[in-house]
Order: sequence, then structure tokens, then C-alpha cells
Amino acid sequence: MDDINDFAAFGEKLADASGEIVLSYWRSQLEVIRKSDESPVTRADREAEKKIRELIETEYPHHGISGEEFGNVRLDAEYIWSLDPIDGTKAFISGSPLFGTLIALLKNGAPIMGIINIPATGERWIGGKDLPANLNGVEVRVRKGLALSEATLASTSPKMFLGKDAERIQRVQDKVKLPIFGGDCYLYGMLTLGTIDLVIEASMSDYDYLAPTAMVHAAGGVVTGWAGEQLGLGTTDKIVAAGDPKLHAEVIKLLNND
Repeated sequence: MDDINDFAAFGEKLADASGEIVLSYWRSQLEVIRKSDESPVTRADREAEKKIRELIETEYPHHGISGEEFGNVRLDAEYIWSLDPIDGTKAFISGSPLFGTLIALLKNGAPIMGIINIPATGERWIGGKDLPANLNGVEVRVRKGLALSEATLASTSPKMFLGKDAERIQRVQDKVKLPIFGGDCYLYGMLTLGTIDLVIEASMSDYDYLAPTAMVHAAGGVVTGWAGEQLGLGTTDKIVAAGDPKLHAEVIKLLNND
């Protein structure tokens, strides 16, 4: 039987290997390539994901892989690794340290382990099913008990909310104490530390949210789509993460009050 602790140890090896590659390019003169969707990608993204894939193929050749840069293999497998080599490429190419590598493991379509590795700061969050969330080995837990009017809400950018979504998120922003922007995957780490209470995002891909989903759940939080749906490969492009289930339910109601 496969063991979550074995997977976690292997995931740490993936984070170590990819982090070394990513840091070797950080704050250097990099060519930035525009993909078909106009999002930026660099040599660092592609080399990091290539290395992760090589390690998975060697250790777990029967597992599936779904990655941002090189597509999908064996999506009918019981276990699938979801990879985002650099979440926050815009931050990375701007010299900001708040970018990370996201590594998730899914079992039968559900995320059971997530890693958020922040190479530039040396911070690494990991957690999952039967694996308490921790930051560099120290257990972390979300903050609970705050009213929405006292909560801090974070999103990576206001520009991720398009059309009707901009109106829907504004309802929540108007209710919270402090709305903040910027941070990409680092925001989910902050959520598990209890320094913020909500993360609401849109215009996402599944590799952006699967690792945070497993890790936040392990820290006692809740992560779903805007309609309250559970998350897996290709589920949605909009997510709500909350430390407190009551806050989560209130936010879901606000977002869908059309």
C-alpha cells in the first residue's frame, strides 16, 4: 500500500530539485516567451517542470502527470501529480521573491497532498490527507472565529476578475475589513498561518489550486469553487479558500446572490 509519508518525502525531493533550477535563473536576464494565452513563460519554468517529470517517471512510472508546460500523461491512473513549476511567473521575472512551485498529488481525482515551495525565501508548506500541514516542519493551523467584517481577504490581482465576476467579488470586498492584492501561491501559505482569512481567485487553471487545496484542508481550512463544488482536475477556474467554514459559507452565498 502506498503511504502518504513516502509520497511527502518524494515530493520534498521534487521541490528541492526544482527549486535549485528556479533559483539559478531568478533575478537574471531571462528571455520571456508569450504563450498562446499571452501568459509569460521562461526557460526556468520549463527546465524545472522537465526535471520534476523525469524524477516522477523514474520513481513512479505508473503515475499520471498533469503539468502547466508539458501537458498530460496517464490521466486514467489512480495517482496523478499536478505541477506548476513557477506559480507567479510575473513576480519571478520582476525579481519578487513571492513566486513558488506547486506540487499536488491526486488519488482517484481528489487532491490528497499539496506542496507550496517558495525557493527565494526558503519557505515550504506541505500537507494533505493524514498529513498535518506544516511550514518547514512546524505545524500550522488556520484562524477561525472572525466575523466577515473583521476578516482579511486576499487575491493575486483585481484583473483576474472579468465581467460579472468583478461585480461578484466586489460584494465580498465591501464586507471585509481588509482586502489585499498580490502574492500568488504565497497567499495560501499565509492563510494556513492565520494571518489572513480568505483567498478568492478567478481566471485560474487546476494546477494553480490543487496543491493549495490539499494543503489548506490539512491546516483545517476549506477550499471549493465559487459554487461550493469540490476541486479536481479541470473542475473550475474560480476558487474560494477560507480558514473558517462559516466564513466560507457566507462568502459562497454572497458570490452567488445574483
